[in-house]
Amino acid sequence: MKKILIPTDFSEQAENALKVATQLAQKHHAEIYLLHTLELPMQKVDPLSSSANLPEAMYFMQLAHKHFETLLEKDYLKGINVHEIVEFYETFRGVYQVCKKHQIDLIVMGSHGTNSFREMLIGSNTEKVVRTSEVPVLVIKKEHPAFKINDFVFASNFKDYYQAPYKKATEFATLFDAKMHLLMVNTAGHFMTTHDAKERMHAFAKTAHFDNYSVNIYNDINVEKGIMNFSQSIKADLIGMCTHGRQGLSSFFNGSISEDLVNNAKRPVMTFKID
Repeated sequence: MKKILIPTDFSEQAENALKVATQLAQKHHAEIYLLHTLELPMQKVDPLSSSANLPEAMYFMQLAHKHFETLLEKDYLKGINVHEIVEFYETFRGVYQVCKKHQIDLIVMGSHGTNSFREMLIGSNTEKVVRTSEVPVLVIKKEHPAFKINDFVFASNFKDYYQAPYKKATEFATLFDAKMHLLMVNTAGHFMTTHDAKERMHAFAKTAHFDNYSVNIYNDINVEKGIMNFSQSIKADLIGMCTHGRQGLSSFFNGSISEDLVNNAKRPVMTFKID
């Protein structure tokens, strides 16, 4: 984890994410890439366009750099190698381009945690970032003066195609010397016996060669509530979940997981894309 990207709109929630990213950067000698996107129509920033409105584009560019100047004076950023980037893209496209160009290892984003998942940080684009990112995304809900992960819940149905994301999750857990709590939620519509579930989960875990884990079967009325209730019961520091790219969070496991899980969980959530 050498390069961490933080998309920012200079809000309190974005700064909460930046503070967590700074702690990670200090611990792992990583660089930080701060990205602010200006979602202006491209003809407004294209000097070859007859309808170009460069003064407006330049105004927002200068305003962004002023915000960066204020932010970079923060004491908690001292000693960190910070790169500021302003892009004229939709946010999720800007994130994609920066990740590809700079080989980003982790995205850290802030969340308002109110109303709906689409209210996160930079609007509806955040859903697209989580859904399409090839890079793990860490969603931060509040300020963490000391960001620690001791207990990491990884919820899945533990089919083979979740092995690659799980290996990425164990790499992150290793950085914090955290214990992984593998979680399968049983519901009335999707039930598996404890014996069969544990057998599948242990076989799955062996592929990652990560020994600091427990297996847990939790019964609840739906998967979302099961994940949140189990995480609350062990006071988990982080919830890990997977996304299916274009199909988004609605294809998590075999059924339909509401985007409300990311919005309503009171603890940080980390997403990993299935290849």
